[in-house]
Amino acid sequence: MAAEMPDHLEQETARRIAAGEDPATARRPATAEYQLAARGRERGVIIPPMDFSQAMRVLAAFAGHGVEYVLVGSMAMAAQGLVRATRDMDVFVASDPANVERLKAALRELFEDPSIDEIRSEDLAGDYPAVQYVPPGGDYWIDILARLGEAFRFADLEAEVLEVEGLRVKVATPRMLYRMKRDTVRPQDRLDAAELRRRFGLEED
Repeated sequence: MAAEMPDHLEQETARRIAAGEDPATARRPATAEYQLAARGRERGVIIPPMDFSQAMRVLAAFAGHGVEYVLVGSMAMAAQGLVRATRDMDVFVASDPANVERLKAALRELFEDPSIDEIRSEDLAGDYPAVQYVPPGGDYWIDILARLGEAFRFADLEAEVLEVEGLRVKVATPRMLYRMKRDTVRPQDRLDAAELRRRFGLEED
């Protein structure tokens, strides 16, 4: 039997849904946090934040397989020079079948995990265009998105290619990251938006 979700995660999920966030999107961080916390309890350890080198390993596999993606979220901020602790990486991807197959091939290169087969183009192109992948034995998760609500779609993201540790990485621009974070209900996103605006001298649209 699956264990019950801790109250604080249920409350946070309910709060985000009440604030208007898509239920599928609102549940993803809580679900992954719970899974990682349970994994930590089994090991008798506290799960550390995701290391940037782990994200780079995933991005190198994406590059090797020609995945069309844009790095967003906290790891994109790190690539832009603003580093903070996080337990996940967020990527927008093109949802066409060929690109999703390339994405799956990249993940299979890194992880022996049959659940990778459950990532489907039909889901990413459908009503719930987000898939959360937690690698086996991993201490982090990967949020794979094709669209975020009606505001942000892969094809519309403003991105740039940065060279990070010798790897060319496609990253959302500071302005794009600011736009994605400024109006969310999460306090951390609002803090991120304020720091992006300050560091890069961004003006309101």
